Amino acid sequence: MSKAPRATITIGWREWVSLPQLGLDRITAKIDTGARTSALHASNVKVIRHLGDEFVEFIVPGAGHEQLCTAPLLDTRSIKNTGGKTEMRFIIQTSMMLAGRSWPIELSLADRGAMSFDLILGRTAIRRRNLLINPGRSFLASDAIASGDQAKAS
Repeated sequence: MSKAPRATITIGWREWVSLPQLGLDRITAKIDTGARTSALHASNVKVIRHLGDEFVEFIVPGAGHEQLCTAPLLDTRSIKNTGGKTEMRFIIQTSMMLAGRSWPIELSLADRGAMSFDLILGRTAIRRRNLLINPGRSFLASDAIASGDQAKAS
């Protein structure tokens, strides 16, 4: 018996997302299909070891408060920043909730203090998720979730 395909949901160029494993309930993400890797604004990033495993501890600045987060270190990769300069970044994997759905994504940790968005969702995070992006609209999935009307999002 084959699995029925999920309905396609239209999202805007920016959306509210949650990263529950990091304790981040509601952050604005810019959907950026030009970026391959997703990036989360993080400061005071440091590697810690616990029982032989490596973790990354970091602070995610928020509106009015900072969130201390810890996640297993997945990898360290060379990534081009928005200016085209290559830099080494820590990579973590965490779950993300968007449009009433949840799935694992990889995030690079970067200093995005000078940027407008604390979270960039690159194409690998949204690939194969039956999402269409409307570049002229914002918060389409958020509006549909708030009203309980999934059809409004597609």
